[in-house]
Amino acid sequence: MAEFKLPANSIVKENGQYFKAEGATNKRVFKIYRWNPDTGENPRFDKYEVNMDECGPMVLDALLKIKNEIDPTLTLRRSCREGVCGSCAMNIDGTNTLACTKAIESIGTDEVRIAPLPHMPVVKDLVPDLTHFYAQHASIQPWLQADTPNPPRERLQSIEERRKLDGSYECILCASCSTSCPSYWWNSDKYLGPAVLLQAYRFIMDSRDEYKGERLAELEDPFKLYRCHTIMNCTKTCPKGLNPAKAIAEIKKLIVARHN
Repeated sequence: MAEFKLPANSIVKENGQYFKAEGATNKRVFKIYRWNPDTGENPRFDKYEVNMDECGPMVLDALLKIKNEIDPTLTLRRSCREGVCGSCAMNIDGTNTLACTKAIESIGTDEVRIAPLPHMPVVKDLVPDLTHFYAQHASIQPWLQADTPNPPRERLQSIEERRKLDGSYECILCASCSTSCPSYWWNSDKYLGPAVLLQAYRFIMDSRDEYKGERLAELEDPFKLYRCHTIMNCTKTCPKGLNPAKAIAEIKKLIVARHN
């Protein structure tokens, strides 16, 4: 691969590069967090001017245009571009959300500030290390468990039973909610966080699962569950409009009922 050379319209400014979109009249500045562990340099923010007449409407469109046409060294995750995979979760204009569903026009500031999900180890640029997050998800055993023999075709549930899963099964594990939670910032080694607890609630409430008691017993812990202080950041930031805080409260109520 040929060595990357900065474009002629790039100038050094504010301890970073400023890439100018010369000749464009309708342009927007994107201030993007940059850090490469291989260089040994401190993290910085680079600024990119993007010609909006040649760019799609979403923040991800601008990021891909920057990577494809201005600075190929920019590193980010993305996949579906439909708000389904959760890969492009990042902090945009101070809020954790999905770059593929965040409209540029909805951002009122002159500069669009983009950083990786907060309080997570960074692999490079906008890519956080989610290894621990996924390990926590695996710890709740996110699959149906039952001891009764398998039915001839499938385990059925009524329409009412199915509705109990609404608001939990739609979670795409983007980690936007967990990384917006101060309790998770300071106790992520023990506290499972809103995303994982929402997934736990989804299986606790599934009528086809026969391990409800075991799941509740496993969560009854001073840190796994009860580090939630109902700050509500998780619900406010969820790009899918879900309510993890409510699910956590319901788990607490179920544990109390289990002892009565």
